[in-house]
Amino acid sequence: MWLLLAFLSAALLGFYDVFKKESLKDNAVITVLFLNTLFSSLIFLPFIIISATGTALDGTIFHVASGGWEMHKYIVLKSCIVLSSWIFGYFGMKHVPLTIYGPINATRPVMVLVGALLVFGEKLNAWQWVGVLLAIVSFFMLSKSAKKEHIDFKHDKWIYCIVAGAVLGAASGLYDKYLMASPANGGVGLDKMMVQSWYNIYQMFMMGIILLIAVKKPFAKYRGGKPLFPQTEFHWHWSIILISVFLSAADFVYFYSLSLDGAMISIVSMIRRGSVVVSFLFGALLFHEKNLKAKAVDLAFVLIGMVFLYIGSK
Repeated sequence: MWLLLAFLSAALLGFYDVFKKESLKDNAVITVLFLNTLFSSLIFLPFIIISATGTALDGTIFHVASGGWEMHKYIVLKSCIVLSSWIFGYFGMKHVPLTIYGPINATRPVMVLVGALLVFGEKLNAWQWVGVLLAIVSFFMLSKSAKKEHIDFKHDKWIYCIVAGAVLGAASGLYDKYLMASPANGGVGLDKMMVQSWYNIYQMFMMGIILLIAVKKPFAKYRGGKPLFPQTEFHWHWSIILISVFLSAADFVYFYSLSLDGAMISIVSMIRRGSVVVSFLFGALLFHEKNLKAKAVDLAFVLIGMVFLYIGSK
């Protein structure tokens, strides 16, 4: 069951990336990201209120558990990690083709696997090592393909942003394993809906502060009259709402899959990166991006590497 949910989450994530790319086109990144956190919070706020004031959601998968600071401090930390990942990722995605962003972001399972090796003491078998090596090879192949579009991996700050976002995203995945695992298994044992609902709320407030400081004129004297982040003029697009809808749905399915017995974070994380197939297709069909044949080969190496990770993790 958790495997099927992981595949569903991957499909939803693919559309999330597509709507995110559409929303960021010639748009103000910080404002779009703030609206994403706002709409995501509005989606989950009713569940928080109903769960706290009545019994209508008791015993359902939509019930949000209550807890004090002892639990919320872990969620605040998750919010910081995820928001940092999003800030880097959003800026990178705006300036880099989706057919390059997707394959780089798809290397997260390798980062999660290496993190599990370092943090949780997990050992990699031969299949997994092959998967890691294929991911590394695909990264270097992609860097060569990107040069045809005048993108130099070594000197392009937006590529570094994407990589930083992917690394922080992998850290969030490892942290999720810790949050979802029961205390008997060395985790915190937090309720999945509590984590997803409240981390969106905390992110909204964090992004509100960032938006105020980075953009608004009253704070210009504290930053030398210059913007903290490179901002273009904001314009509304319907796809901004769909970012929150598809992300919330993808994360809900993701957290639910992790809560099921036998769920493995390395496998779930790997399958979720299969979202790159959806985003790659839309990058070709909707955004008419270039150099697709070479990028398709690079993507194939990523996907083959994921197959090896899957076989090695069974």
